[in-house]
Amino acid sequence: MTAGRRAGAGPSGDAAVICGLGYWLPPDVVTNADLCAHFDTSEEWITRRTGIRTRRVAGPGLSTSDMAVEAGARALRSADGPGAQAVVLATTTPDRTCPATAPEVASRLGLTGAAAFDVAAVCTGFLYALATASGFITAGIADRVLVIAAERFTTLLDPLDRATAPIFGDGAGAVVLRRGSAREQGAIGRTVLASDGDGDRRDLIRVEEGYFRMEGRTVFRQAVERMTEAGRAAAGAAGWSMDTVDRLVVHQANARVSAAVASEFGITGERHAQNIADIGNTAAASIPILLAQSTEDHTIEAGHRVLITGFGGGLTWGATTVVWPQLKVVA
Repeated sequence: MTAGRRAGAGPSGDAAVICGLGYWLPPDVVTNADLCAHFDTSEEWITRRTGIRTRRVAGPGLSTSDMAVEAGARALRSADGPGAQAVVLATTTPDRTCPATAPEVASRLGLTGAAAFDVAAVCTGFLYALATASGFITAGIADRVLVIAAERFTTLLDPLDRATAPIFGDGAGAVVLRRGSAREQGAIGRTVLASDGDGDRRDLIRVEEGYFRMEGRTVFRQAVERMTEAGRAAAGAAGWSMDTVDRLVVHQANARVSAAVASEFGITGERHAQNIADIGNTAAASIPILLAQSTEDHTIEAGHRVLITGFGGGLTWGATTVVWPQLKVVA
């Protein structure tokens, strides 16, 4: 099995550098107690299986584009500079099948005329979008790109399926990338991306008859294996050993999945950033939301070596590295 395609600095030495960061969560909170009213289960069972206590849910009238605009606006204000020449939106829940949601988001953010398109790679979507945006910069197509991941994943859930309904929440996170040097803090390292859509694996995570379905046990094994594989490849490309990684950011699929990946790397304690207990699995948005919240509460600080890895339907997976820059998170 190959490590997958890698993206990084361009031949000129230019790199995509994170210069802005933002996130937004819907105000409505759903607790495990709320869910227990619909299932023959207990709060303790949900917490033990998922590590989740509460999650945010986008109420009626709140669209994916609404959340994307909120997160994108905060990232642009965090960047404190000119807008962006492109907008890449990672989402599995676009407002419509056609047209893409990103052009509307760009327009509402005052970026009319910017290149704008959606990326669909389920929970690996942010990493795929980040690599795409980095390629725009290193290829000279754009000097600044806004990358957003926004999901209303709860709209895909069967409210009677206790295996999936407790896991997911809604939300959006975003970063602004600018052209810079690979030697700068904030420069996106070599990015490892891969997929496997063969045979039964393409149906391990799927939407069927309007509802999200997942083969939990097999997905668990695949997620741990693939995120570990990609993380080791990305860290190796950066010249990092696992004991030199300051913070591990794993897609917040499930607390047990994240813990298993961290264990494979030998990373424990505060070095393993987490937020799933309070917001659940927000699919493509989970990584940028975790990065923003960890920056906000100083779990991740400037100079930290951050290893990021994710896994999603397709199957898709990926990883990258970044030495964290000094950033402000706009509330």
